[in-house]
Amino acid sequence: MVRLSPDLIATLASDLAEEARAIVRRTAPDLMARAAAFLLLKDSKASYIIEGERPPQDRIQRWGQALGEAGQTALNEEVLLRLQRLVIGRDTRFLHLGWRTQGGFVGTRDRETNAPLPDHVSAKPNDLAALIQGLLAFAERSEVGGLDPIVSAACLAFGFVFVHPFEDGNGRVHRWLLHHVLARRGFNPVGVNFPVSAVFLERIDAYRATLEHFSRPRLLLTQWETTPELNVHVLNDTRDLFGFFDATNEAEFLSACVLETVRNTLPREVEYLRDYDMAKRRIQAFLEMPEPQFDLMLGFLRQNGGCFSKRAREKEFTALTNEEVSAIEGIYADLLLRHG
Repeated sequence: MVRLSPDLIATLASDLAEEARAIVRRTAPDLMARAAAFLLLKDSKASYIIEGERPPQDRIQRWGQALGEAGQTALNEEVLLRLQRLVIGRDTRFLHLGWRTQGGFVGTRDRETNAPLPDHVSAKPNDLAALIQGLLAFAERSEVGGLDPIVSAACLAFGFVFVHPFEDGNGRVHRWLLHHVLARRGFNPVGVNFPVSAVFLERIDAYRATLEHFSRPRLLLTQWETTPELNVHVLNDTRDLFGFFDATNEAEFLSACVLETVRNTLPREVEYLRDYDMAKRRIQAFLEMPEPQFDLMLGFLRQNGGCFSKRAREKEFTALTNEEVSAIEGIYADLLLRHG
């Protein structure tokens, strides 16, 4: 159930999808392709950071590719299981892949006993088959029935993460599902994936509050005990707590994040690339430099507030004259300094 508040109705009525398509139409195709590629990589990295992980670049790129392919095929169990394998990577020695066969929780542990201190207790393993089938049925029916894409995405993705069907990988698959629904329903322009994880990371406290809004009251309704393996074992029937919930809070949070993406994140990245290209043309008018060296130079300037550091002047860019350094710093200040 979703109770659409006046604020949410106003947000959805503003037709954010058309706003995004308008941005794409007025942007050069090569510029938009570069912006989309960067935002996709940014979103992949953010999805791992939210989980407290900083994986190697190849795993970030593989997950970015998976995000880019979201929405291309209908959702089913095999898609979800494949995504978990992709998220976890090659080393699965200490993890059970696939649907959980034991209890699950999100939280901390007692320092002395290592006993679970849950903030969220996941659905019971015996209920997973029915709950997953319910989510898949909702995905199909909401698509056929034309339910608003943002509402549909919120119900499906948050419903999935609340069930927490995997031992690990739930959060990233949950955020992939947001991409899946928005792309599947044609909400985002072709070739552009909204970086919802990046916006979630920027609003991490609000994101956690949205998750806790579901978990806290249900924790009070869940009877559990600690197992000999220091896991949780749920004693009462909790299936309906996960199968039926009011998703208004989740839909409002997601709509605010999509609004931020369409009206700020995407235009900001396009503007940065325009200014970057202009700075590059102005510098190349008096200085020839290989592309990797040019990118390295701008990276140094970005890290040092738009100025060459003493180390950069004495090592990587010792060949630059004082006049060239002054001109480059001036161009950077004119065009790129405001981007941070």
